[in-house]
Amino acid sequence: MITSRRRLRAVTALLGLSAAVLPAAAATAAASPVPAHVVARPALRDLPEPPPANVARTELAQLHVEAPRPMTGYSRAKFPHWITQHGQCDTREVVLARDGKDVKQDEKCHAISGTWVSPYDDKTFTVAGQLDIDHVVPLANAWRSGADEWTTPQRKAFANDLVHSQLVAVSAASNRSKGDQSPDQWAPPLRSYWCTYARAWTDVKHVYRLTVTEAEKTKLAGMLDTCTR
Repeated sequence: MITSRRRLRAVTALLGLSAAVLPAAAATAAASPVPAHVVARPALRDLPEPPPANVARTELAQLHVEAPRPMTGYSRAKFPHWITQHGQCDTREVVLARDGKDVKQDEKCHAISGTWVSPYDDKTFTVAGQLDIDHVVPLANAWRSGADEWTTPQRKAFANDLVHSQLVAVSAASNRSKGDQSPDQWAPPLRSYWCTYARAWTDVKHVYRLTVTEAEKTKLAGMLDTCTR
């Protein structure tokens, strides 16, 4: 479960006291038969586990229901990403290393090999370029839910959040099918992932004090009903 310390750091970022999520510590390169500049790195941070279903249900009940705000003034550029987390590793590369198995990176931190399983559709990949890093709560959805009033540092923290279950490596096809849609408009094709997805979506909206629509809230409640714990 996400620790209270991690929650505090994320809320601090949201309030503008930090421009971005604190970077993870750099991993030590392990001995490898491949060239010295290509190293297999252990995960820099475990995939953040969203709260259990009972906590997510409580969070869902506390979310404010509101009609979507207009997209006036929206631009992805207002959510700066991907930022440097450490060395030459940006947020995308950190998530790829975290979510993959046996991931190897070059001297610029680019994933050059590994195996990834997309949780949205259970498809397996061995080429990093076939994966997108999905914002579980899309940037445009966040804008319509209250992020239009945030500062740029707050939006940057949201777009690069490694603390909460906001970023996940998924198939490019599933990410582009999802777009900026909310759960009542799009849900992962792999139904067994609905529980995790709903817990993550609800928690991110709760942490960042974003609103939901009535249809979104109803769908999330139904998806949480698929949880076994």
